[in-house]
Amino acid sequence: MQKEDERLVSSRGEEFLQVFKKGAEFTQDLLKENERLRYRLLELENSQLGGGDAPPAVEVKKLTERIADLEQEKQEILNRIRQVEEENQDFAARYLEIEDENNNLANLYIASYQLHSTLDFREVLQIITEIIINLIGAEEFAILLLDEKSDELQAVAAEGIERSEIPSVRLGKGVIGAVASSGESHFEGDFENYQRDFTAPMVCIPLKIKDHVIGVLAIYKLLMQKKEFAAVDYELFTLLAGHAATAIFSSRLYSDSERKLSTIQGFIDLLTK
Repeated sequence: MQKEDERLVSSRGEEFLQVFKKGAEFTQDLLKENERLRYRLLELENSQLGGGDAPPAVEVKKLTERIADLEQEKQEILNRIRQVEEENQDFAARYLEIEDENNNLANLYIASYQLHSTLDFREVLQIITEIIINLIGAEEFAILLLDEKSDELQAVAAEGIERSEIPSVRLGKGVIGAVASSGESHFEGDFENYQRDFTAPMVCIPLKIKDHVIGVLAIYKLLMQKKEFAAVDYELFTLLAGHAATAIFSSRLYSDSERKLSTIQGFIDLLTK
């Protein structure tokens, strides 16, 4: 679809360029013709003032009308050229939008690929951290996972703040607990005046596999140059809500199985010695 848009933009750009060139050439021709007719009218007027034979009134009228027609045609061509220039600017802006969309899709693809490139739990958390910093532009945030035995959310990773500063949160309590319970994202209405509150982050995104929430991403501060979220940020949040949750769940499952396997192997080694 985007390649088709790019071809359309390129095709329309070429078309408008040709129209622009033809319009410019035609305008030059009109200006020359206008100048010739004005010169001819001046000759006739001078001839009349010099005592020569007076030019027929009909010829003077025709020349005057022709000049007026040429002036009108010239103005129409100039208006068309301005319109083409405006349309060219619109298509240039659209082309830049397509370029941005392509870059955004590339970033989303890379983020998704990285999330599933390892089964090491710590590496998965580090990849998620890098995505949040580099692609979303968050400066202070934490990843909290749900302990289903205690129904508490506990921080397993943090950036810009100490993990120990993040309190455990009961499922359903406060902003974080409510997001984990409902599975719905939370966005603070006024980012500029937000005051950091570990129990009420400015942004809280559920990490869920289908409808099952395994944790949340809590953002407390954005980078200085980040004033608001763009459309791609919300796409990244959606990606993190699903893909990050799957990557975390898979890596934890793998780590648990590895520990159990190591324990079993240890017992076997003891028994066989």
